[in-house]
Amino acid sequence: MWYLYGFALLAGVANAIEPGQNATLAKVTGQPMLAGVFCFALSIACFLGIMIVVRLRGHSPTEAASTVPWWAWPGGILGAAVVLAQLYISEQIGAATFLGCVITAGVVGSIALDHFALVGFERHRASFWRIVGGVLMVAGVALVAVF
Repeated sequence: MWYLYGFALLAGVANAIEPGQNATLAKVTGQPMLAGVFCFALSIACFLGIMIVVRLRGHSPTEAASTVPWWAWPGGILGAAVVLAQLYISEQIGAATFLGCVITAGVVGSIALDHFALVGFERHRASFWRIVGGVLMVAGVALVAVF
């Protein structure tokens, strides 16, 4: 199971690189929305390629779709909001501040999601140390943003 942490770390590195790529694409083309569409089109192409290699097994698409809770469907809207922020904000405030804000907000929000077992997560109580960790992250981002 240790390899899962390795994949999460790689995703974090990718998360640090992606805003710069997307902001540069938007700036050089002069078309931020077109850059966003290109990013999502490339993501879809990657997923389709992976699906072909892996070949979906199990439920038919209709059966699988009928069991999905209503709140799971609009996740792509949130992904679009992240890419829009990358396109319009990251270059202006810098990579460290942008990513620090995104990750810190994600961790603090995740503490609440875990505590209340929302959007499919199992319950993990917001212990004193988890809250302290969230507060320290907020303080760390404030330091990065100011200095």
